[in-house]
Amino acid sequence: MFGRIGPMELILILAIALVIFGPKKLPEIGKALGEAIKAFRKGSEKVTEEIDKATSPDADDNPKVTDAKNGKDDATSANPKV
Repeated sequence: MFGRIGPMELILILAIALVIFGPKKLPEIGKALGEAIKAFRKGSEKVTEEIDKATSPDADDNPKVTDAKNGKDDATSANPKV
């Protein structure tokens, strides 16, 4: 009962918004709200991609460790020069 907004409720909300903000400010508010929703969706998609990438089964369990001085991975620099 409380979860759905019918057409009459929507019209009432829009009429109240029109009275409060006026006809000049309403399009600006709508544009700002649309941009905020778009940014939120883009951010949530990035978070979802990062989580999927981190939890994917094909991710390496043993990440490659590189030697900071030579730029080679540990397997090739097993005998470091002293």
